[in-house]
Amino acid sequence: VRWMMYWIVFALFMATETVTDLLISWFPFYYEMKMAFVIWLLSPYTRGASLLYRKFVHPTLSRKEKEIDTYIIQARERSYETVVRFGKRGLNMAATAAIQAATKSQGMLAGRLRSFSMQDLRSIPDE
Repeated sequence: VRWMMYWIVFALFMATETVTDLLISWFPFYYEMKMAFVIWLLSPYTRGASLLYRKFVHPTLSRKEKEIDTYIIQARERSYETVVRFGKRGLNMAATAAIQAATKSQGMLAGRLRSFSMQDLRSIPDE
């Protein structure tokens, strides 16, 4: 449970870090403070990740639980529809490509066979 709390808090930290890096990376000792924060999160003595999870993350997730569940259900339904739609589109593209390749290769084969004349076939030994 402790590691789960750490990884959730760390993931949230990484998500906010992308924005803060752009805005305040010029601040003196910014990177040193980030490193100290990660050590504080990870340390078994300070248990920073557990503290942040219990004070902020868990209450927020508990309040928004129903909204999160409905969003997951909607995402599941949309993902199935999307997979079916892209599957149909992919099969249509593959069938079209196969038909085009077959017609091109058939035309090339007919052209090759026409290029041989009876004279050319007589020059090939019967062995």
